[in-house]
Amino acid sequence: MTHVPHQLAEDFPEHRARIAELRQSDAHFARMADEYAEINAEIHRMETDVAPTDDATQTAKRKARAALKDQLYAALTRVPG
Repeated sequence: MTHVPHQLAEDFPEHRARIAELRQSDAHFARMADEYAEINAEIHRMETDVAPTDDATQTAKRKARAALKDQLYAALTRVPG
């Protein structure tokens, strides 16, 4: 399989350390990050025709990925305290 684009650490390189930290210290963040990675890999398989599917399914997956990414970004930029 080819390189999977849109991985969190690539899309948010300025937050790499925070991603690693939250994956270890925040179970909710870790679950969301795992789900994001799973959906992202599914989308990549769809886009590369490894697992072809219809446009509606791809669109729904992309929307789910975007919603998760928004939640993850909010957690990454939240000021502790």
